Amino acid sequence: MEGSNGSSQGVFILLGLSDKPYLEKLLFVVFLITYIVTLLGNLAIIVVSRLDPSLHTPMYFFLSNLSLLDICYTTSTVPQMLVNFRSTLKTISWAGCVAQLFIFLGLGSIECVLLAVMAYDRYAAVCQPLRYTSIMNHRLLSGITNSLVQTSLLLRVPLCGRNRVDHFFCEVPALLELACADTSTNEIGRLVASVVLLPMPLGLILVSYGYIGAAVMKIRSAEGRRKAFNTCTSHLMVVSLFYGTATYMYMQPPSNKPHNQSKMVSLCYGLITPMLNPLIYTLRNKDVHGALRRIIGKQFWMQRT
Repeated sequence: MEGSNGSSQGVFILLGLSDKPYLEKLLFVVFLITYIVTLLGNLAIIVVSRLDPSLHTPMYFFLSNLSLLDICYTTSTVPQMLVNFRSTLKTISWAGCVAQLFIFLGLGSIECVLLAVMAYDRYAAVCQPLRYTSIMNHRLLSGITNSLVQTSLLLRVPLCGRNRVDHFFCEVPALLELACADTSTNEIGRLVASVVLLPMPLGLILVSYGYIGAAVMKIRSAEGRRKAFNTCTSHLMVVSLFYGTATYMYMQPPSNKPHNQSKMVSLCYGLITPMLNPLIYTLRNKDVHGALRRIIGKQFWMQRT
């Protein structure tokens, strides 16, 4: 995907839904609202987790890191998409496309592992003393490694002047469709990375919740079992949304996915899930509700005095 021959004058055209221009104004409004809600919701979790001492626990440390990831994750793609919806050119530079691809892959990979770490956190909280340090040391490395490998492989693929990307943003499957050479190495690399970052962490999550379920069922009190399960349901909802759509996108051969369907699935894990994460974690969370009331009450009292 070299800048000199990979695209026309080092520029890619992101087609998005160019064949349905009547939808673009509506999508601009929907994506803008979704992006604002994503930023505000995730920023609120970060601020509340930092300001309220009762939330200075490993669970909220991981949650605030997930929120920071989601902010960066969506910011790597959504602003460019919004610009393209209001533009007739819908272009992105070669360097911008590479940067977008690297950031999106890296942060998405880190989120895969972080969700597994959060499942371990719930398992450790229920079943045994907390042990986090050794896991956290590998979280960043695994995400950046996947991003480097897939981006490096893609940069070697000749595009022979093709520059019309049938997607909203630069993503591996859509860019591989532009290749005018054998992409089997890229597909193998993508499959290996997908296996490492999707089924393996998901397996760890399922094993963790298997132990949690067994431990919770030993609790005699029905109220105690309910409280224990409530601490896990939010995370399970987030895992289902993120892993379900990402697995569909990356664990199937490209020929099996219609283009428009692939675009919608990408938007689900790239935009919708980051927006829903803070809502899922806060709507059922009494600790966050209490922290918000204390912070708002403190600010109101300070203004009155």
